[in-house]
Amino acid sequence: MKRENSIAQLGDASQEWDLVIIGGGATGLGTAVDAASRGFKTALLEQSDFTKSTSSRSTKLVHGGVRYLAQGDVGLVIEALRERGLLKKNAPHLVNDQRFIIGNYRWWELPYYTAGLMVYDILAGKHAFGRSLPLSRKKVVAEISGIATGGLKGGVVYHDGQFDDSRLAVNLMQTAMEQGAVCANYVKVTGLTKDDDGKLSGVDIHDLISGEKHHLRAKAVINATGIFVDDVLKMDNREQRNIVRPSQGVHLVLDKSFLGGNSAIMIPKTSDGRVLFVVPWHGKVVVGTTDTPMDTPELEPRALEDEIEFILRTAGMYLTRQPRREDVLSVYAGLRPLAAPQKAADGKKTKEISRSHKILVSDSGLVTITGGKWTTYRAMADDVINKAIAVVGLPHKKCVTRNLHIHGYKKTSDRESFSYVYGSDYEKILTLQRENPALSARLHPGYGYTAAEVVWAVREEMALTVEDVLARRLRLLFLDARAAIETAPAVATLMAQELGRDESWAKAQTEEFTQTAQAYCL
Repeated sequence: MKRENSIAQLGDASQEWDLVIIGGGATGLGTAVDAASRGFKTALLEQSDFTKSTSSRSTKLVHGGVRYLAQGDVGLVIEALRERGLLKKNAPHLVNDQRFIIGNYRWWELPYYTAGLMVYDILAGKHAFGRSLPLSRKKVVAEISGIATGGLKGGVVYHDGQFDDSRLAVNLMQTAMEQGAVCANYVKVTGLTKDDDGKLSGVDIHDLISGEKHHLRAKAVINATGIFVDDVLKMDNREQRNIVRPSQGVHLVLDKSFLGGNSAIMIPKTSDGRVLFVVPWHGKVVVGTTDTPMDTPELEPRALEDEIEFILRTAGMYLTRQPRREDVLSVYAGLRPLAAPQKAADGKKTKEISRSHKILVSDSGLVTITGGKWTTYRAMADDVINKAIAVVGLPHKKCVTRNLHIHGYKKTSDRESFSYVYGSDYEKILTLQRENPALSARLHPGYGYTAAEVVWAVREEMALTVEDVLARRLRLLFLDARAAIETAPAVATLMAQELGRDESWAKAQTEEFTQTAQAYCL
């Protein structure tokens, strides 16, 4: 998947695209897969790296949303449970069945949560992952030795999905391109153009790597930029009111010994009324999340001290070991694109705002999609493409993504090492190592990543910077920020060789990554 091939096609002024999609997160990439697989001539443009923003910073869950069921949003839960099942079917190498346990510390919790989770199973229907069951105190402790036992009366086990968000995004990008789409990262849309009737006719773009500028003619433009949708809406109409209010979610990553088992903990009600998850992921444990309203969108948001302390304190109430700041291997923050309040007096808490997606059509024909969550990305893409077809009169073609295997498709149960995320591609990485034994070298003594994985990320996954590799291809920044900083020079050297860059580029990349990564360290 060579970026230069994509740029060459984007630079061809004779082309007219059926659909130009702005935004390379979960929604944009899913939309590109949907559009291209229907046979539309599709271009996807991302201003930074794929999933640089919100879509790489999730709780790593593919779930129906137990919390939404408690809020009575049954429609969203049914949709999400269906999509969870389809995603596991189409990307089994990335989505696995995860056992979750709710520890019960009051007498009424066992019947209450058992009944609620049985409804969750019923709503899942044929897409159910496993049955929800009550557990004795002894069985809970046997499964999760790290769970707090003071006052523990038993628990309830239920099943949901767990995945790697950025790895799925990389595979969606590859799938879209295999279906005929043209995708490119580090391409910023700088303007929208209109015809004499005020209808959109294309976009102006700036290649942030080469500095070149181009114009793309397009029949339809889809704004799938998440927390940045208002920026694109204002390109279309300067008077447009903001439709998104970012809400920050923070996660801390700890050593797996804090959990002491392969099952996850779900804490159904914290002091701020949210749920908190303690989930095993790539040999570590992800703990989160928070819900803090923010004023402005940022590509690299930072966790607030209050959020960090809240997670440490709350997790400590449910774990036998109280996690401390020095135990945190990485801290990451992400911004959700929630609906902005309609008026200043609207005091609705962000955790109560529906996670259902919304589609807005501007007078110019710009189609904007916002809201939603990773689990429902495919359904969101289906809806927004149907809307775009109707708005600009494209030929009606049916969605085919319900049964479309995602790149890397491979049925696997071995998740002991990170290599499972590559699915069917892993054999090709091993071939690189056999052809050049030097590529078998480990990047860091504490982790199994090899030099071949960096080469693969550059050649096949459109990685252009050290951060692209260590944050979103190998995930080391999210698992252990200090180890990622230590690994950066080796990655920069390998990338410089692959990309034809010099030593000064490698040094600048290392320094730039180190500066970013320090915000992930406590």
